[in-house]
Amino acid sequence: MNLIKGFSTVFLFICFVLIITDCFAVEADTCKPSGKLKGKKPPPGKCNQENDSDCCIEGKFYTTYKCSPPVSSHTKAKLTINSFEPGGDGGGRSECDNHYHSDDDPVVALSTGWFNHKKRCLKYINIHGNGKSVKAKVVDECDSTMGCDSVHDYQPPCPNNIVDASKAVWKALGVPKDDWGEMNIYWSDTD
Repeated sequence: MNLIKGFSTVFLFICFVLIITDCFAVEADTCKPSGKLKGKKPPPGKCNQENDSDCCIEGKFYTTYKCSPPVSSHTKAKLTINSFEPGGDGGGRSECDNHYHSDDDPVVALSTGWFNHKKRCLKYINIHGNGKSVKAKVVDECDSTMGCDSVHDYQPPCPNNIVDASKAVWKALGVPKDDWGEMNIYWSDTD
């Protein structure tokens, strides 16, 4: 009788471990690369390097994604800097409203998966970093599926975990200007 009870306990423990392991595996597998893109050399003067933007390197392979990590109330991301103004390193007009936006307005572009086929367009997100927080409007996509062409200012595809922010966001987070560029943050949708 005790032997059966012992086997039952071991069986239940093994089932529990398998379920927990499976849950972690599912979360880890939720966003895999979707492909590779071969870099092309930008034509002279065609890759705007304002804010230290990277230009594509001819022959280099860049990973592409159709997804981003799952969104939660504490979504980890990399904050990068972008100009949404005419002539800025953001390229053309914002995808959400076909307008340019002042660098003095707290606006962002989200990686493709988080942009979610424009479902977050013109909605606000909360960004937390450097011990502060700011509310910013989603106006554009940071394309994780394509790049190295004129539409994307000859810049590589965006990683899948980027919140690309205007100068106003960096200022609101109190980050010294010399440190602008890339920073670990977390973000969430506003209510």
